[in-house]
Amino acid sequence: MGVKNQTQVVEFVFLGFSGISYGHIYLSLVFLVIYLVTVLGNLMIFTMIQLDSKLHTPMYYFLSHLSCLDICISSVTVPKILVNFLHQQQTISYNQCMAQMFFLISFTGTEAAMLAIMAYDRFAAICKPLHYSHLMNTKVCTVLAFATWIWGFVDSALHTALSPRLDFCGVNQIHHIFCDLPPLMKMACNDAHINELAIRIASLFVGTGPFLFIIFSYVFILSSILKIRSITGQRKAFSTCASHMIIVIIYFGNGMLNYNRPHTGYSLEIDTLVSTMFCIIPPMVNPLIYSLRNKEVKGALKKVLESQSKSTCHHTRN
Repeated sequence: MGVKNQTQVVEFVFLGFSGISYGHIYLSLVFLVIYLVTVLGNLMIFTMIQLDSKLHTPMYYFLSHLSCLDICISSVTVPKILVNFLHQQQTISYNQCMAQMFFLISFTGTEAAMLAIMAYDRFAAICKPLHYSHLMNTKVCTVLAFATWIWGFVDSALHTALSPRLDFCGVNQIHHIFCDLPPLMKMACNDAHINELAIRIASLFVGTGPFLFIIFSYVFILSSILKIRSITGQRKAFSTCASHMIIVIIYFGNGMLNYNRPHTGYSLEIDTLVSTMFCIIPPMVNPLIYSLRNKEVKGALKKVLESQSKSTCHHTRN
């Protein structure tokens, strides 16, 4: 079945932008700006964390991994969209589609787990402050971070291994703007109950599991914050969680819209918008949220800009 599938369908056609008959140049510029802001913003966060010793803490260690994930998620989807706009042909080969789906599922699954680990870090810092250095030592942080990457890639490997079972019966039009499992499942003309079962099990462990873990973590965190007698202390504790909470709401909110909405009743344009909001917009806004709301990040950014300005002036004088 897998061989037949690959010989019949050698490429897919994306229909996500089929309703847009003009203005492709302007749309490609929009995606280019989004991609540049995403890469530069997350690269800036990652670089500052590496250079500033004050940011060498578990929270910012996990944030550096989150920045890498955001760059990866955006790089899996946006460059191909830009190439298709350049060639004025919304196509992707079968092998490229499988590769894009594999890495997209890997990175999004890893990000969900990483957000859960970041919630645990905040729980340990606020609810167990006396044991924090032991609970989140360097070895533990390293193991947790790389375990989330393995978690995402194992989940993706399972779905990708089952994908050759899908038979498209010669149909190659994807109602989407990139390769993802749900739209490919809609195209399948054969019995795909094993693939559907794998999706349900994975969504339970990879999506719902981390989300519930985050919810329970914040129940304990908020309970501990409310026990702090000082209003200033409460604000300081809450401020360390605010940026993470905003990112969690954006990520899981868009994820639920993307994967759990009804299969009918939505136009292609709405599907395209929701997909964009899930995989393209969050990686761009995450560094903005942390840099605008976090005093330590803003302080590190100010130091980098000042040192760069002094270096420029020094070279100019010479």
